[in-house]
Amino acid sequence: MSGGPLIVQSDKTLLLEIDHPDAQACRMAIAPFAELERSPEHVHTYRLTPLGLWNARAAGHDAEGVVDSLIKYSRYPVPHGLLVDVAETMDRYGRLQLANDPAHGLVLRALDRLVLIEVAKSKKLAGMLGAKLDDDTIAVHPSERGRLKQALLKLGWPAEDLAGYVDGEAHPIELAEAGKDGRKPWTLRSYQREAVEAFWAGGSGVVVLPCGAGKTLVGAAAMAEAKATTLILVTNTVAGRQWKRELIARTSLTEEEIGEYSGERKEIRPVTIATYQVLTSRKKGTFTHLDLFGARDWGLVVYDEVHLLPAPIFRFTADLQARRRLGLTATLVREDGREGDVFSLIGPKRYDAPWKDIEQQGWIAPAECTEVRVTLTDAERMSYATAEAEERYRMAATVRTKLPVVKALVDRHPDDQVLVIGGYIDQLHQLGEYLDAPIVQGSTTNKERERLFDAFRSGEVRTLVISKVGNFSIDLPEAAVAIQVSGTFGSRQEEAQRLGRVLRPKADGRQAHFYTVVSRDTIDTEYAAHRQRFLAEQGYAYTIVDADDVLGPKLPTVD
Repeated sequence: MSGGPLIVQSDKTLLLEIDHPDAQACRMAIAPFAELERSPEHVHTYRLTPLGLWNARAAGHDAEGVVDSLIKYSRYPVPHGLLVDVAETMDRYGRLQLANDPAHGLVLRALDRLVLIEVAKSKKLAGMLGAKLDDDTIAVHPSERGRLKQALLKLGWPAEDLAGYVDGEAHPIELAEAGKDGRKPWTLRSYQREAVEAFWAGGSGVVVLPCGAGKTLVGAAAMAEAKATTLILVTNTVAGRQWKRELIARTSLTEEEIGEYSGERKEIRPVTIATYQVLTSRKKGTFTHLDLFGARDWGLVVYDEVHLLPAPIFRFTADLQARRRLGLTATLVREDGREGDVFSLIGPKRYDAPWKDIEQQGWIAPAECTEVRVTLTDAERMSYATAEAEERYRMAATVRTKLPVVKALVDRHPDDQVLVIGGYIDQLHQLGEYLDAPIVQGSTTNKERERLFDAFRSGEVRTLVISKVGNFSIDLPEAAVAIQVSGTFGSRQEEAQRLGRVLRPKADGRQAHFYTVVSRDTIDTEYAAHRQRFLAEQGYAYTIVDADDVLGPKLPTVD
């Protein structure tokens, strides 16, 4: 079919013309299997990768559907070799299966005997495989289930794990949809129910939902399905306490049944919420809290913000393959390139709801994204030009010329709750002083954080300056405006998390605003373009404006 918005190239890149009337429909069709690489104004570049295609396959998309989407939207005939390659790549998933044999325990079984012969000869599998049981089956050491899946993925033959799971220690958990403690009755949203069903059918894996779309409720519903002791791993103590509050409000669980395992407390209860930080802490080179993984016969392990999973947790998870594992995230993008380990060890993507779909249903607020470009003063340009390469981003991101622009943006929204988010502590203190606003940073005690968050929720504090601790797992539904002044270089997942802070639906249905303030003609602008890729993939467009449009004709000077 000619005239479509997509140009499909033999090198597996897809070029999407944004101004085409079918561009949005095409984006929705290719999002489950293609990854956005570049998103300038008019033509976005996507790429087909084996991992993207295997994730799509695991989430229920087949090669025929992928091929049909490419042909339907392509402006020119799709290269035949690419279509064959897509079909063959997706067909590689599941030709090897891990299963439980009644007589021999864990086995690797082949639907294609020659593939089994090929991988069995690989040195990468040395020590993981046991005796050959027949032409299609090899015994597997049970302790190697996770590492074997990692190794097979790297060999290009991702195994489908059908070996099942232990039920774990039973514990009664029900959703309290009728309302609890005087709360109104509620019900799971359709996409939350679909996510739980897809996860449960697959047994383990990742659910991808936008920030503000209720991932915690998906976790609670999965726990109600498992009806078993549950270990929940979270990014920090504040996030853990939010989980606890939500579980007490939305399920049959009581405060006494939920333990906190953090730097401050070491409680092990039928439902235990632990921080990644405490589990990865070491004493004399040894991980001192690993016993938590074996402290109970867990029936379910939940990984909140799975895209932030620290590397040691992967190693521990390799030994937990008999437990059901649920990863929750707004984006599967990892800046360290370890998406394959999430696929192998937590599980493949089981459910993915596009952000714009959820927005159209009214479950997250519509958002306007704006990039404000400031021009450096001559002195700042000289400092930037003469700086060492490794210092240039910090210098460009933290220039004082940004301060009046941020204040003007805050003043533009006098009736909204505003978050000002940055990555550098000195800059945050400058902003706190300039805006006369409190600061939440890593060294802020949990008690003080919760006090400030409560003051923000109540409206007592209207503007809050926040460091990277604001990137994830804080529930501030009243926030309607976020202003980003600096970030972690070009981190796409950080950008998604920060936009997510303002996506909770507003009572009056008003729009959310996400501003990113960048320094023109510096590496700050390049990193901003990279950070925006994931959100562009979700259908968000950034309007670029000049600082003068925010400030008026003349920039005020800053002492």
